[in-house]
Amino acid sequence: MADPRTPPEVDRVAASRRAVAARRERAALKRDVAMRVITPQDLLRRAQRDPAAPAGAMRITEFLTAIPAIGEGKRDRILAMLGISPVKRLGGLGVRQRVALRRFLDERWPEPAPRADRSRLLVLAGPTAVGKGTVAEQVQARHPEILLSVSATTRPPRPGERHGEHYFFVDDAEFDRLVADGALLEHATVHNAYRYGTPRAPIDAALAEGRTVLLEIDLQGARQVRVAEPSAVLVFLLPPSWDELVSRLSGRATEDAEERARRLKTARVELAAQSEFDYRVVNDDVARAAEAVAALAR
Repeated sequence: MADPRTPPEVDRVAASRRAVAARRERAALKRDVAMRVITPQDLLRRAQRDPAAPAGAMRITEFLTAIPAIGEGKRDRILAMLGISPVKRLGGLGVRQRVALRRFLDERWPEPAPRADRSRLLVLAGPTAVGKGTVAEQVQARHPEILLSVSATTRPPRPGERHGEHYFFVDDAEFDRLVADGALLEHATVHNAYRYGTPRAPIDAALAEGRTVLLEIDLQGARQVRVAEPSAVLVFLLPPSWDELVSRLSGRATEDAEERARRLKTARVELAAQSEFDYRVVNDDVARAAEAVAALAR
């Protein structure tokens, strides 16, 4: 006769599966913090909203060592300084501990503060394969009053791409002429391969007419625009997770394995620059991300 105090086998199997799924989700969250897809503050907020969720169940020791540049020795010194026990879980921190941890994170890894002013020049950037082009096209389709800037590039057209609609496809000599004439608002070499640049004249004309202009460019270009046009609003597009970014890049089938590896390495560097931007938008749903970007227009 079965012991009534022993849970049925089916219950034990289900509990084991839930435990494995929770561990995997915590591991994914730690990767997201390590790769800077989410900020430590993002993860802390998730833990506070639902202490029973995988984020809330994460130990404070796991949380801190997931942050780049924090090893075990530094982790222990931080915990001692903040007065937090190493056995604590994120969702179980007291009010004083949460405030102290949040202050520590904000001092060392500040998040972008919303701008009081707005500009009609929006710059959308983000890591490779995050879906910048798709989101920008959705903004244009849903908000035709917003002009989507067309970039010039020295790379050859991909199947389905049309000159003047998707890009201005030019050779190196023509690109050199545009640079020499000051006809580009920004320009850069992307992935150590081809050059991209944003023609200035169409943007100036649209802004003079009172239209909003959206630039979908890379990180280097966004930094140049910030210098050339300090009033521009910079928006950083984030993937829902690091694993999703890897999946999207692998699923594009437009690069070989070596190129994908190089682009992922570049993506890690690009993600680390998100604090330079005014706003962050997560591309977990294209339509929702497009509306979030469009809403930042004045």
